[in-house]
Amino acid sequence: MRRVLVTRPLHDAKPWVDAFRARGLQAEALPLLAIAGCADPAAHQALLSARQLALKPGHYRAVMFVSGNAAQYFFTPNTPQTLTGKALLAPDTRAWTPGPGTERALLELGLNSHQIDGPSPDAAQFESEALWQNVHDQIRTGDRVLIVRGASPATGNAGKPAPSTQGAGRDWLAARLREAGAEVELLAVYERQLPSWTAQQLDVARQAASDGSLWLFSSSEAVANLQQLLPQQKWDLGLALTTHERIASKALSAGFGRVLHSRPSLDDVVASIESAL
Repeated sequence: MRRVLVTRPLHDAKPWVDAFRARGLQAEALPLLAIAGCADPAAHQALLSARQLALKPGHYRAVMFVSGNAAQYFFTPNTPQTLTGKALLAPDTRAWTPGPGTERALLELGLNSHQIDGPSPDAAQFESEALWQNVHDQIRTGDRVLIVRGASPATGNAGKPAPSTQGAGRDWLAARLREAGAEVELLAVYERQLPSWTAQQLDVARQAASDGSLWLFSSSEAVANLQQLLPQQKWDLGLALTTHERIASKALSAGFGRVLHSRPSLDDVVASIESAL
């Protein structure tokens, strides 16, 4: 049976691994991203300020969370609200998400489902472009929209340059918002970092370059981090499954010999994996 390597951050990877195993697939986590709160004191202060403004009626038309991690790091330190049931956002502020995973994170944090907007469930991709189709009518000239995101540090482990992150989706959305007359604010609440792999994880990755394992990539940065962790490795015998065309392009440029593409929903990913067996 072909092994599936889930490259999401460890806490995000576990639910996928469990779901795959429940479907009878051999799966394990091999994180290619590490997530941590922003260490910069200025970033922390900006978070505290934005959190208070998000509770002020009429300040933000919407707060867009680029991922479940963005939602977690924006709200989780706000213990008085999360523990007492008080509002997380002003009642007239919409919470925008790029897909069901981020929506699920917001619901688990206690946000009302009626306040959340995202792509249609049958959208070809869960991304900013699909979100915009559903929310563009909300925007009026002068509206403020806060985009809560992650950031990559200037350097990776051992002082190596960190892989660049294009942020194509959020940049595209910010451009559309500005064209519609909105003021856009960007707030980094967590950092995406190069993971510190053990010798065993490095061995697993080297073997998986040619043993038929299927690499599941949900971000271009994961592919870039793999190249940084194993800079001399050849991937011409490697098999990758990606959840966006941009990620597929990155995997191909990294040298993967076979790159498959799937919608990011669990059922579609499982179907794609099974078709590759």
